Amino acid sequence: MNQNTNKTVLILGANSDVAKECIKQYVKKGFSVIAASRNMDSLRDFVAENRFDSKVTILYFDSVDFDSHQKFYDELPVKPHIVVYAAGFLVNNEKALIDFKEAQQMMLVNYMGAVSILNIIATDISNKNLERIIGLSSLSGVRGRKSNFVYGSTKAAFTTYLAGLRQELASKNVKVNALVIGYIRTKINEGLQLNESLIMEPDYVAKFIVNAGSSFTIVPNFKWKIIYYILKILPENLVAKLP
Repeated sequence: MNQNTNKTVLILGANSDVAKECIKQYVKKGFSVIAASRNMDSLRDFVAENRFDSKVTILYFDSVDFDSHQKFYDELPVKPHIVVYAAGFLVNNEKALIDFKEAQQMMLVNYMGAVSILNIIATDISNKNLERIIGLSSLSGVRGRKSNFVYGSTKAAFTTYLAGLRQELASKNVKVNALVIGYIRTKINEGLQLNESLIMEPDYVAKFIVNAGSSFTIVPNFKWKIIYYILKILPENLVAKLP
């Protein structure tokens, strides 16, 4: 009998390409999945196509409708053992600089929505199931760079939040992980000019999420690990020369 048969994963922002791959891999490992997203039709098609009906529950979740988050959590069919926050929104920096509504949407989805729902989940003392919270962050949040600093700032804030949440929940033996991710071949990156040799596939990234260990920062792919550590130590005058 699979040891995960009675465990449930809640995936918030479950319509992303990476999240769908996570659903596949969690189901394969024996978990039940609650897939939450605004786009329920797409999830229904995905679940039907993969014949996951008995293992996946689809719920409506809007990361920026903060007032709905408590009700959403209270009405979950079962309280989760693992929570994955995979919701994300991206516009290019030029657009974010001249259109604050687009910049604001990134802040709302990538950071504020995450804090709103994860605070509710983390402070529920009645949930004895909770074992792990995983947030999908980005290499863009490691250092401020002129090409993407608005988006990067939302991911930097999210990573900092997760770091503090990890400390907050340590005494309860709840692990918190931040997936610090580089380029992925997904809908969110369509149309962007990216280095092909650095692009990761969604199923590859999903493996790092589903198999997350005890380390806080998880950087998939050795090339991105090198880039991550270089960015961390690079002097500011050299960071300013980066695109």
